[in-house]
Amino acid sequence: MSRWEGVDAFVAVAEAGHFAAAAERLGVSTSHVSRVVARLEERLQTRLFYRSTRRVSLTESGHTFLQHCRRLQDGFDEALHAVQDLGGTPKGLLRMTCALTYGERFIVPLVNDFIERYPQVKVDIELTNRTLDIVQEGFDLAVRLGRLADSRLVATRLAPRRMYLCAAPSYLERRGAPQRLEDIADHDCLLGTSDNWVFQAGGEALTMKVRGNWRCNSGEAVLDAALRGFGLCQLPDYYVLSHLQDGRLRALLPENQPPHTAVWAVFPQQRHLSPKVRLLVDYLRDALAMRPEYRASAPG
Repeated sequence: MSRWEGVDAFVAVAEAGHFAAAAERLGVSTSHVSRVVARLEERLQTRLFYRSTRRVSLTESGHTFLQHCRRLQDGFDEALHAVQDLGGTPKGLLRMTCALTYGERFIVPLVNDFIERYPQVKVDIELTNRTLDIVQEGFDLAVRLGRLADSRLVATRLAPRRMYLCAAPSYLERRGAPQRLEDIADHDCLLGTSDNWVFQAGGEALTMKVRGNWRCNSGEAVLDAALRGFGLCQLPDYYVLSHLQDGRLRALLPENQPPHTAVWAVFPQQRHLSPKVRLLVDYLRDALAMRPEYRASAPG
């Protein structure tokens, strides 16, 4: 038995939960899969699966072995991709995801420009405000906003991102402007996807729970409500900069503006960064830097 024999069959059974489904995935007979897994267990001198008539499940040893086998498979795939990509020509399918509004306004038009330059690249873009597991779902790249928490991902900064607390002059004439963070509790707050707003106080990030009688999970809708004078909003720069500059909104409590976050390109740690991904990340970074939203400075 070779050092690698049985590994692919073992992983297929572990992921499919059944020998027959694993055999169909591998294009071999069920008896073949059963035989090579049994030989692998004999070689390891441990049981990898609990078997029943309906389904198989991993033993504790099986769980441990599966983690190592997946790393072996990833390493082999990395080696194949590295050799195949030596020519450096971007081509093939690129799967990526981004938040809905930011993707529609900024990212997708730039990806379309990129495809015009490199017509051998095909793209599959999923715009969603859900944070997808790009490792499990097989994405090559995600564009994410704000702070990152997933340690399995490698990140590179594409653009700055600054949050503004602001309101329309009509609202401020009616209710007055908050002078301190504590004053926000006395104001109508326009709630988006979260009622926790982040500020800065004494050099530290401070999260504050706010209240209001208006909520919508759309940044564009929050902006429209703010422009109509319904209340205070906290939105990223790309929503509000033009309105701050033309006076339709006023920035509030600039000394408490939260620490700058960023727009990030993220990708799995162990996934080979192909020429198409590298070139697209570089292109997005350079093109976003030329956008007026990232070159302008908002009035305080």
